[in-house]
Amino acid sequence: MKPTVIITGASSGFGYHTAIKCAEKNMNVIATIRNPNKMNVFKQAKLHETVAENITVWPLDVTDDDSLIFFQRQVNQLKRVDVLVNNAGYAVGGFLEQVPLKDYRRQFETNVFGVIQVIQVVLPKMRHQKNGKILNVSSISGLIGFPGLSAYVSSKHALEGLSESLRFEVKPFGIDVALIEPGSYETNIWSTGLDLPQAVYDPNSPYHEYTKGLWKALNREVHEDPGKVAGLMASLADRSGLKKLRYPIGPGVRMNLLLKRILPWSVLERTVLKKIIGKKELV
Repeated sequence: MKPTVIITGASSGFGYHTAIKCAEKNMNVIATIRNPNKMNVFKQAKLHETVAENITVWPLDVTDDDSLIFFQRQVNQLKRVDVLVNNAGYAVGGFLEQVPLKDYRRQFETNVFGVIQVIQVVLPKMRHQKNGKILNVSSISGLIGFPGLSAYVSSKHALEGLSESLRFEVKPFGIDVALIEPGSYETNIWSTGLDLPQAVYDPNSPYHEYTKGLWKALNREVHEDPGKVAGLMASLADRSGLKKLRYPIGPGVRMNLLLKRILPWSVLERTVLKKIIGKKELV
């Protein structure tokens, strides 16, 4: 029997490419998509017939109760679920003083609580079959903070802790949990996917110059092909087990993590701030 892989947020980016790569490995892929206007994204991709046949699209908004209930009914009808890839997510940009609390809540509803609810739907099936893999798509931002992205960073830090605990909880049932921690990749989360509250654009904001420097710094980053991350996830989905909890991937990721561990915080702080705003102080 073909292994069954469920991927959330599969309309673009890592989820989209992972769905195709898993289908190419002859897995039964269930690609969930929130936006009804993107339900035909795989048909439009003109995939090889044998690959396209392996992809089934389901609607799923991980923040909507009715959508989750419908998703659960569909999952209950499956014979098995071998892999769950929690990829659905987005990023709220802006400085903490500017970002309304409701935007922090929306960030966590998708990036944390949405992940929890999808896992709760799938876990009974995995426990019953006594095996399974859960891949939670985190970020380098789940390990290193960055100014102007506190909502996104804190949601990914929460996902990191959640996944650590979850791995301990489900390992005795034959279920593995892993974190995929990409660096800077060419996905729409930093373009159309970056949610910016209106206050971010206020020219009278004390953070206005800081914000301009931040976006310049983000745009200077080298954005790699998301297919590399998708290749890693498809490979992990195809393995018999996952020995590691964390899989960092991307240009400079391992070096940045090493520097955070060995450098005094004061040095790290000066380096980051100089990169964004130079030597001048904001007043």
